Amino acid sequence: MTDQLLTAWDRLDGPMRQRLVGLPRSLRLLLENALGHGADPAIAEGFAKWLDGRRDGLTVPFAPTRILMQDTAGVAALVDLAALRDKAAQVGRQIDPAVPIDLVIDHSVKVDFSGVADAAERNIALEFERNVERYGFFKWAEGAFASLRVVPPGNGICHQINLERLSAIARPAGDGSGLILPEVVIGTDSHTTMINALGILGWGVGGIEAEVAALGQISDIPIPPVTQVVLAGALAPGVSATDAALSLTAFLRGQGVVDQVIEFTGPGATSLSLPDRAAIANMCPEYGATAGLFAVDGETLRYLRSMGRSEEELALYEAYARRSGLWAQDGQERRYSRTLSYDLGSVVPVMAGPARPQDVLPLDQVPASLLAREGVEGSGDGAVFIAAITSCTNTANPLLMLEAGLVARNAVELGLRPPAWVKASLAPGSRAMADLLIRAGLMPYLEQIGFSVVGFGCTTCVGNSGALTATADAMLEADPRFVGAAVLSGNRNFPNRIHSRLRANYLASPPLVVAAALAGSVAVDLEAASFGSDRESKAVRLSDILPAPGEARRLLAQLEIESQPAIPLGNERWDGLSAPEGGLFPWDAGSLLIRRPPFFDTQEEQPAPKIREAAVLLWLGDSITTDHISPIGAISAGSPSAEWLRANGWQRSDFGGYGDFRGNHEVMLRGTFDNRRLLNRFASTEGNRALDAAGQETSIFDAAMSHRAEARPMVIWAGEAYGCGSARDWAAKGTALLGVRAVIARSFERIHRSNLIAMGVLPIRLEDTREPVLDPASRVTIHGLDQADVHAPLWIEVSGSGGGEFTALAELVTPQDVAVYRAGGIPRMLASALPSN
Repeated sequence: MTDQLLTAWDRLDGPMRQRLVGLPRSLRLLLENALGHGADPAIAEGFAKWLDGRRDGLTVPFAPTRILMQDTAGVAALVDLAALRDKAAQVGRQIDPAVPIDLVIDHSVKVDFSGVADAAERNIALEFERNVERYGFFKWAEGAFASLRVVPPGNGICHQINLERLSAIARPAGDGSGLILPEVVIGTDSHTTMINALGILGWGVGGIEAEVAALGQISDIPIPPVTQVVLAGALAPGVSATDAALSLTAFLRGQGVVDQVIEFTGPGATSLSLPDRAAIANMCPEYGATAGLFAVDGETLRYLRSMGRSEEELALYEAYARRSGLWAQDGQERRYSRTLSYDLGSVVPVMAGPARPQDVLPLDQVPASLLAREGVEGSGDGAVFIAAITSCTNTANPLLMLEAGLVARNAVELGLRPPAWVKASLAPGSRAMADLLIRAGLMPYLEQIGFSVVGFGCTTCVGNSGALTATADAMLEADPRFVGAAVLSGNRNFPNRIHSRLRANYLASPPLVVAAALAGSVAVDLEAASFGSDRESKAVRLSDILPAPGEARRLLAQLEIESQPAIPLGNERWDGLSAPEGGLFPWDAGSLLIRRPPFFDTQEEQPAPKIREAAVLLWLGDSITTDHISPIGAISAGSPSAEWLRANGWQRSDFGGYGDFRGNHEVMLRGTFDNRRLLNRFASTEGNRALDAAGQETSIFDAAMSHRAEARPMVIWAGEAYGCGSARDWAAKGTALLGVRAVIARSFERIHRSNLIAMGVLPIRLEDTREPVLDPASRVTIHGLDQADVHAPLWIEVSGSGGGEFTALAELVTPQDVAVYRAGGIPRMLASALPSN
């Protein structure tokens, strides 16, 4: 079958194919993607130059074969598309997505109920009650946009559903040509990279970029550096895929892989199960890479077979992988930008925290990290208030889920229970994982120690953790300085993300989450501490409750022999939900959840304005995440967003979370930078504070509006790794709506940099090694904007007592970036492309 496949590679002549023999797998996929979408074969010359080491400024035309969305990012993108369709209809045009879109509703379920058998049913009932309007919009969109497929709530996390059910390594082109194309996926969630475990190239983008791709527009993207990571050895008994993923995150973040594609190779890669590979690929955003690709092998096909792929599909996948060089054992030597080595045998059980995924610690160092970060003084600090088995990173891994269940079984049999202050929860990444625990007979043990199923979605990992226990609340009320902690099997632990009242958050494997819940504290060494006494008054250690070596693997092998048919992706509540009909969405001017966005209100492109005498709205430090910029967690009662909601008729006592309002620009604008852990050096305290035009301290929204009232532009000044974290387009949309014209930083993360450009905000990389001394009266003028081009040099003039002149570069990476910035952003470009009445 391999020789009979017609691939885009066949459009190249023999000599060019020979020149490209050493191309990394990921670059061959990009080349075949471009050729398959009609690019001139002459573009292959750029890839030949890449192999020859001439790599600066090389780009490739790109169009995804499929787009993945989750609901909180998807609602923003679909609201934009609905508004653009309105604009087109006014001039007799029709706007339709031209690329298949899968939207999985997984980010809205909250842990309101836990520790009871019917928690999941009660939580999903509340989910529908709170989101009936948003979900009605999604149902309308599914009917209005032919290429959109919606996976209803209650089925699982988008990346696990994508891995298990939606993906294909290769597909027929669909145009009758017989051409077989590799699947290349972009997603509005940064952890779309999880699909790289299957040998499918995919990465996260902002919603604005996804909108452009959905409309069928070809983008020019840089041909990226590709780093080979040769994995040696194998994980030792008792060491989990989570430990490996976190350890590799620390290693690769230290190696500096931002904007690079990683290709994992070597005997260590082969030794990993597909779910183990998925955990490592999932963490790409945390180590900064664009993608983390594994090759296809027998384990890949075994996994897909277990997930219900037909033998015909599997034959196509294997044939394409062998033909394209995606097959692991092809014997081909490849050339990379650089090669790194990592020994999986060196990995030990770890946690990461208390505030960044790359801060990885052996278990005996966790207590000291709490002291170093928060300066705790009493032994009571470090109490585990939240213990959550959650997130796409780990709940897709059947071995890890079984190990968590076995720890629970052993603990119950020894008479152990978590302390009263622990809120435990279990949110499987799919119904298949819950079914696995039920068939293994382990679910009752998990339920007995509080880990009942609370829903099938992201829950705690995105801040939907719900209220703390009454005991935890009382402890915090008694001592406001008390440092409470969360331990979760997630991928992000940024400040204020998991719960607004918790100051320390640790990432860990599912079995260690259960162990931490039983210990009740991260201020102790889990490997040495006593978890209590068994029924015979003997001290219980971690080694007493961990599964026996090989026990979980043997159980998994037995359960896979008893494999079950795929569970349908349905929901009765969804089926009964009413929704508007028709091609145009009937906007409700009084809606507090879904509002027509303002981004397409002009049909004329406007050149990017000059930036003279700009106020510095915020002076920030390193590692400002998109959670700092556009939070997803609960809206506080005293915030500008809550004030707007009250003024416009909000009736509930709580205000929900920012993730609920991404279809309402009024709330999201006011919520930009509303993070209680944000440190603005101009403000007197942490949080949502800035100085207004009169020098008075107020909320960041009010400060920005005061500068706008005086027609004064604004900039943000920051340090390294600005915009790391989620693929959150509202972090750029909100920045633009505040009136910020540029962000000046030492370095940027890829997705947020692209989002800023898409909204007409210029990312500027500070080249000068000197640190500025800014004050509230400082004013910034940026020279060279009239010549803004790819990495164009800029000169920043800062007035004031600590001012000076600083050299910088425009962080415009491609000519397309330049065109977008000069036009004032993508929304203006799209609107201006429509003919006027």
